[in-house]
Amino acid sequence: MEGGLAFKIEETTIKEIHLAFAQGKLTARELVDFYLHQIETLNPLLRGVIEDTFGTKDKLNTTAGSYALLGSEVPRDAGVVEKLRKAGAIILGKASMSEWYKFRSLSGVPNGWCARSGQGVNPYCPSGSPCGSSSGCAISVAANMAAVSLGTETHCSIICPADHNSVVGLKPTVGLTSRAGIIPMTPLWDTVGPICRNVSDAVYMLDVIVGSDPRDEVTVEAAKYIPEGGYKQFLKEDGLKGKRIGIVRHPFVEMILGAIEKSALEHHLDLLRQQGATLVDNLSIPHIEEIMDSSHSGEALVMMVEFKSSINAYLKELITSPVRSLADIIAFNERNSELVGNSFCNKGL
Repeated sequence: MEGGLAFKIEETTIKEIHLAFAQGKLTARELVDFYLHQIETLNPLLRGVIEDTFGTKDKLNTTAGSYALLGSEVPRDAGVVEKLRKAGAIILGKASMSEWYKFRSLSGVPNGWCARSGQGVNPYCPSGSPCGSSSGCAISVAANMAAVSLGTETHCSIICPADHNSVVGLKPTVGLTSRAGIIPMTPLWDTVGPICRNVSDAVYMLDVIVGSDPRDEVTVEAAKYIPEGGYKQFLKEDGLKGKRIGIVRHPFVEMILGAIEKSALEHHLDLLRQQGATLVDNLSIPHIEEIMDSSHSGEALVMMVEFKSSINAYLKELITSPVRSLADIIAFNERNSELVGNSFCNKGL
């Protein structure tokens, strides 16, 4: 560091970074150089960073992990990217992901895999799944390749990678954050949220990205529910005292394989109790098996219908693009099967 002042960047928080800036212990260049070095060193192993799904009006590609969109040009920054830049954030890069939000095929594509970067790797357990679809976001912050990240979620795509990579994911209510300029999946359920190493950073990020955006009409109604003064005011070390937290075990605990994982769950529940929370255990959700069966519940049908119409609309807005419709994407993949890894897919994108 300049002037001989030492500041440890690994695992640091947004608040600590700002304090180091103010104290002259860190510069923006030093911070960026650190993360670029981390990416250069670790990304060949972890494959958490490429260029991806949030539109940025710069030299970075926006591809959803697919070669079909390589070279496409977006008309403007995505709504949340505009807010980040206005707040002074540096857009360091774009994360890898499960290609097309793992919707390229209904079976056969591993979580965290995309044609452009290959298989994303969980930094804490390389033999385990990084989950998805926002896998690269969680991998990158867990491995200190970025200070913070943003992911998108339609169905567990923020929560699951955050869980698997031991970081914090926050899924906002649909409409609280703008989806404008982001490659869509299912607009009925799509949302944008932070993936960070700690709760406070996630809340700091949330404060920046929430709010109305005329290019995403659902945000207009949701904006009135944003608390005056933002969400940081609710960050309290004793915030769990007096809180009632429901615990639904079936069928989720049965999905956790092995005694070690079950023991870890009980340990975390005990920590919540020690911090003053009241746990209402063994709650049940009526018809949970039907809800979790995407074919039986109708979820898969909704996603297929919404994806086709929304991706076609997104592609038509691009200034330049190798593809202009879902049919074009499928045709591209069929023509370039070796490049795009069709061996992972049966039928689909």
